[in-house]
Amino acid sequence: MTQQADWDIVTDVGITALAVAAARAIDSHRPRPLVSDPYAELFVAAARPEPAMPVRPADATVPWQDMADYLGVRSRFFDEYFTAEKTGQAVLLAAGLDVRGYRLDWPADAVVYELDVPKVLQFKQNVLTDQSISARADIRPVDVDLRDDWPEALARAGFDRTAPSSWLAEGLLPFLPNDAVERLFTLVDELAAPGSRFAIEHVDIDVRELENLQPMASMAEDFGFDILEMWPSKTFAPVAWLADHGWRVTSTPIVAVAEGYGRPLRDEAAGLRHTVLINAVKS
Repeated sequence: MTQQADWDIVTDVGITALAVAAARAIDSHRPRPLVSDPYAELFVAAARPEPAMPVRPADATVPWQDMADYLGVRSRFFDEYFTAEKTGQAVLLAAGLDVRGYRLDWPADAVVYELDVPKVLQFKQNVLTDQSISARADIRPVDVDLRDDWPEALARAGFDRTAPSSWLAEGLLPFLPNDAVERLFTLVDELAAPGSRFAIEHVDIDVRELENLQPMASMAEDFGFDILEMWPSKTFAPVAWLADHGWRVTSTPIVAVAEGYGRPLRDEAAGLRHTVLINAVKS
């Protein structure tokens, strides 16, 4: 077993989850939002990051506006993934401040497993409990570092590997080296029963090849945490891997998804335009 990660919501990788929440809050307050997340700004207010993160469109600089565009598109795509075809159990890998178990409609018997490090999950639960916010599904936090034996922890939480499940890897793969991504996919494949689904955000380029890294570079400067340093030097090919292992795969560039939603991503936001959004079904 590796030494468990000890970051919280304002340090290390945790700050990225808080930034995602701030961007969702910005989009939620727009006249025509792509995502409705009434809880995102509560997390930012409770964490009180330094410097402060904007949660309203009027306060957002251009990098934050670009992030809100991107996160609005990404969140809407994966919201539709969960609401289009429902399974009885959903697994959120590196759940962060995801609150889909609180803001989406679920079947009466749905179970949502949220996997992340203890301090991040506890922070989220404390904020939601303080605000008396009720879940719309059976939420089961699974305190685990994904480098450890998370399938065992998931099983202890009640996951049924004989029943179809819906999996989500959102905001996760860019921070894992290639061997860790392949291990993750192998474990999901082993645990997913036929009929299960897997939704994935994949950055289809080595970001070091880009001349313009906005808005990520600006945020790294603000918070002293360079997320670009965590990107692997080579990219894993999830579409080919899944197809080779018997999954039916659909892959759509995020620029096309954004245009379909009427929210095109600016050309200047080059660091965000090379993402593909993947939806796979296990045969």
